[in-house]
This record gives sequence, structure tokens and C-alpha cells, in this order.
Amino acid sequence: MSPTSFFNFSFMPKYYTMFLQGLVYTLLLSVCAVLIAVIPAMLLAVCRLSKIKIIKFLSGLYIDIFRSTPLLVQLSLIYFGIFTAINLPTTYIFGFVNLAMFIPGVLALSLNSSAYVAEIFRAGILAVDAGQTEAARSLGLSSSATMFKVVLPQAIKNVLPAIANEVITMVKESSICSMLGMMELMWAAKTVAATTYITIGPYIVAALIYFCINYPASKAIEAIERRMRRGDKR
Repeated sequence: MSPTSFFNFSFMPKYYTMFLQGLVYTLLLSVCAVLIAVIPAMLLAVCRLSKIKIIKFLSGLYIDIFRSTPLLVQLSLIYFGIFTAINLPTTYIFGFVNLAMFIPGVLALSLNSSAYVAEIFRAGILAVDAGQTEAARSLGLSSSATMFKVVLPQAIKNVLPAIANEVITMVKESSICSMLGMMELMWAAKTVAATTYITIGPYIVAALIYFCINYPASKAIEAIERRMRRGDKR
């Protein structure tokens, strides 16, 4: 069978473990990045709505920089800049996840994701009825207490589906880490293709794995959104 055939999967018996490891690496990168991004994103969203001009400006500048520059550039600056100076020791978890490469990848992805999640939170905060803030203030709560005890909990409920969608997006965007040799799914496909000279099959396998992760997840999110809308109507 031709190496360029769409149906040549003769490499799988020998290299399937590489794809499984790439899958685990990809999921770890994606989930860790979004979870780490949530807290700074929440703070950025609050700062964006601040009445203090310098805080509003700095948070907006951060968001604009990370949303207006390519993720690959951000990853390269963090990996070759910050972590060349820090020089993390080579430590493996699960036998194949090198923390010296994994941590810079997670940091770059989470910093990038926090800029987008911040805007999600900001939209969620603005969607909370103004009467909620007025009621909280009339009960004697301070501005910060009103934000963190009344507004943010309701905003988080509103934005949960959007944050779940960000995880799906991050699963796909994590493939950029393969450019720096991180052993995620796309790296596995490229390595198998280069080793076996089967140029299409490995990428078909990677595409199928991405699809099997993201399609069911997107359908589950749609079901959750429908359930939440029904709950809001009651």
C-alpha cells in the first residue's frame, strides 16, 4: 500500500502507544492550562470593569497583547526566554511527560487562555442584572463584597458552557506545542510519519483522536446549555 494512501495504517501495531501517550499529554496540557487560567482571568475581568483607570488600562493591555499576538510566538518567548534562564531540571511523570517542557507549555497556554477567558467572565458579569448589585449595596455590602459574593457566583454559572468550550479549543491549540518538541498528539503523528515514511495515515489517526475528544464534548456542552436554559425558565 502506498505511503501516501489515506488507508495505510500499518504503523499502528508498532506505534499505537505513542498516540496514547500523545493523547494523555494533550489532555493534561489542555485541562491544566484552562484550570490555571481561570483565576487570573477572573481577576482580569474584574480589573477590566474597575473604575480605577490604571488598573483598567493594565488589564486591558494584557488582554490585548495576548489576543493580538500568535500563540506560537508567546510559547517561543516563554520557552526560550523565561525558561532558558530558569532552567528546570528534567523530571518525568507518567514516564513520558517531561516537566521541563510541560510546565513552559502549560504556562504559555494558560496565559494565552486567560486573556480569552477574562473576556468571557467580563461578559458574564455584565449579563448579571444590575438590580442584583443594587440590592446587595442596599443591604450594606461593599463594592468588592458585592462583586465576589453576589455578582461573580451568578456570572460563573452563566459562563460555564463557554469555559467548557475553551477547554475544547485548548485541546486543538495545544498542538502548537509540537513545534517545540513537546510529546503531545501532533508530535506523535509527525514522529510516526517521519519514522515510517507513511505521510498521511498518522495524521488521519491524530485527526480521528481529536474528533473523538472534541465532538462528544461539544455535544455534552450543548446538552448542558439546554438544561441550564430550561432551569432558568422555571
